[in-house]
Amino acid sequence: MPDELPDDEEATRIVCLVKNKQPLGATIKRNDITGEIFVARVIHGGLADRSLLHAGDRIIEVNGFPVDGMEPEQVIQVVARSHGTIMFKVIPITERPIHNQTMLYVRAMTDYSPQQDPTIPCADAGMSFKKGDILEIVDQTDALWWQAKKLPGSSACAGLIPSTSLLKKQREFWWSQPYQPHVCMQICIRLCRRRSQSTTQPSSHIRCPSSCSSLPNNPYEEVVRYQRHPEDTHRVIALISSGVGVNELRRRLIEMSPNIFQGAIPATRSPRGYEESGREYYFTSREIFDHMISNNFLEFGEYKGNLYGTSIDAVKDVLNSGKICVVDIEPNVRTHELRAYIIYVKPPPLERLRETRQDSYITTNYYVNRPFKDEDFHEMEESARKIEAQYWQFFDQVIVNDELQDSCVQLLTAVRKAQDEPQWVPACWIRPT
Repeated sequence: MPDELPDDEEATRIVCLVKNKQPLGATIKRNDITGEIFVARVIHGGLADRSLLHAGDRIIEVNGFPVDGMEPEQVIQVVARSHGTIMFKVIPITERPIHNQTMLYVRAMTDYSPQQDPTIPCADAGMSFKKGDILEIVDQTDALWWQAKKLPGSSACAGLIPSTSLLKKQREFWWSQPYQPHVCMQICIRLCRRRSQSTTQPSSHIRCPSSCSSLPNNPYEEVVRYQRHPEDTHRVIALISSGVGVNELRRRLIEMSPNIFQGAIPATRSPRGYEESGREYYFTSREIFDHMISNNFLEFGEYKGNLYGTSIDAVKDVLNSGKICVVDIEPNVRTHELRAYIIYVKPPPLERLRETRQDSYITTNYYVNRPFKDEDFHEMEESARKIEAQYWQFFDQVIVNDELQDSCVQLLTAVRKAQDEPQWVPACWIRPT
């Protein structure tokens, strides 16, 4: 390339891409006034990115075909008909934007499908994710569309996801703005209507965790890798279940190693003659209990006219004794203070429930140790659906309680993993704001 060019000429360069099964990883757009074709976006780690094609580059030719004046779809057809090496003749952008590639990891608090989002510039360049997925944000240059990778993952190519600011906007915003898509450097473009999302409110008998917020406020939760130091207190183990043997799992775990595991002792009514405070329960008056409800209980409830609850202090007492505190509770222990590792104990399929629990018994408010009925199994299923809809994004581990012995082994493995291996935790636990 000569050092000096005539005033009416611009420097050009040739970018060669070798086609393979991967998408090219770029979108293009047309200047409606001049008819010029520009690279709108280059996907991090994709073929175009590795071939040093940049957003803002003006494309003059594709394999010798001039593209000025063509529609983006026509340019895509030229690319699609090409085999082997594709040569782009481009005029490089003179001032490349500074890419915002600050390392950021987030946990998705909602599901997302690019094929169901009519506002995405290119559905084929989008990346779907589910609640609870860990995403590495690799590019935040675009205020509306970030580029991210799912972890763990083997793909070097990122995908487009909505930014926090975009997901926070009212639903009406999606339909009030003119739709101006870029065109993917792939063969097809698909647009579908976005599905609506719904949320379930937590029970009035639990403290809502600081990290449990509604979708419009926190579509992503920033996370960091956390390794518990051997001298730190243990992480609380919170078992979440729809009533599918979680109490038995917890009991067996504690009985297996009582010098390692312990439950938090609930506070409740006045003691009966044979009961000792601090053994069966911590006993307190109704007045003190009512006062503690506002700021010191993880959960509470009433049974046969008596109030029962699990206090934060009771959990801390177990942790300060050097033991691992195991509670079966809602995910309201997911706080900076307690740093709970949440294990969801999921029921097996309905037929398996019937098969494995045909000789088992259930305790209810009205009966003690009566056989399971079919309506009990359906209630477990429905309860599980509600728990998963509201809390799935908070689960660190899922155990299907099919065979009790196998579930015990899985639980013990998960507990050790929680204490000894690095885990993704909310960033505010490590660097509180």
